[in-house]
Amino acid sequence: MHPSELTQQLKNKARELGFQLSGCCPAVTPTGIHHFMDWLEQGYAGTMHYLPERKDAYKHPDSVLSEARSLLVLGMHYGAGQEAGPTSGTGRVARYAWGSTDYHDLIHQRLKQLKVFHQQLIPDEMCRGVIDTAPLLEKDFAQRAGVGWIGKNTMLISRTEGSYFFLAVLLSTARLQYDVPTERDHCGGCKACLDACPTDAFPKPFVLDANRCISYLTIEHREAIKDELKPGIGDWVFGCDICQEVCPWNHRGALSNEREFEAVDEHNRLNLRSLFTMDDEQFRSAFRKTPLWRTKRDGMLRNAAIALGNQRNREHLPLLQSALEQSQSEMVRDACIWAIEQIESE
Repeated sequence: MHPSELTQQLKNKARELGFQLSGCCPAVTPTGIHHFMDWLEQGYAGTMHYLPERKDAYKHPDSVLSEARSLLVLGMHYGAGQEAGPTSGTGRVARYAWGSTDYHDLIHQRLKQLKVFHQQLIPDEMCRGVIDTAPLLEKDFAQRAGVGWIGKNTMLISRTEGSYFFLAVLLSTARLQYDVPTERDHCGGCKACLDACPTDAFPKPFVLDANRCISYLTIEHREAIKDELKPGIGDWVFGCDICQEVCPWNHRGALSNEREFEAVDEHNRLNLRSLFTMDDEQFRSAFRKTPLWRTKRDGMLRNAAIALGNQRNREHLPLLQSALEQSQSEMVRDACIWAIEQIESE
């Protein structure tokens, strides 16, 4: 089958499976590999030790699929629904986690179907589908595939679709027809994302210091959060969307039409009081099949305590005091002590 016909059929099938964006590029050393290595060297990865531990694997896609020749980069929207209004005792959740399922599970199933289709078209070639767990610089390849550009907030942005979408990749040993790369960014002189970040997580445009990023701090960081950063976290308890909310390109982007990604009340804004009253089994039952499970219960309690401290409502003092006395986690106790101090000082 000619590469152009094969590529078009794969893209058509991907759209049928719910991927609104697609683009192809060759499996080569990513253009941004030196930027990535410098980023690691600066310590901007924080405690995400799995990144430097396998840094060499990022140098070429063949570490993900042996003899890979092509990458089909795919995008699927998230964030359907309206964010609930702020109320005392609730916490904000990033849009991508509003739904009723973990996006990894849904997208993996769609990639499996695309893989079967690939094998039916060209049974002699190999392929593999991945969604943000493989050592692959997806945003770099998405830019090479013409899907969008990497903005000043380090998110991949499409002129027509904004940035509220997941990235997935189908790697193939077959030769596909490659799209025209996105040669430049369209951020221009805008720096709304840099100015809006409450924790100053961008030391300069196009560089993110994870150590100061709310998303990293509330999800990936497994220790106590520095006091200097806690006020900037506000009432975010899982992730952060601020740098995307202020991006002008998201004023025109579409949102998900996947039922599983539609906002559900219990994930849209979390009831923080209920988090403190859950035991481990109840927490597992509530969040095991959602992105929020990654933070685990102690991480969520730490985040919830900080959010309550920033809300400074005296009604929450007994809850925080109880958590302080009962928790065996140092990071939860640290957050409760700080939150109690904020409320009492008010």
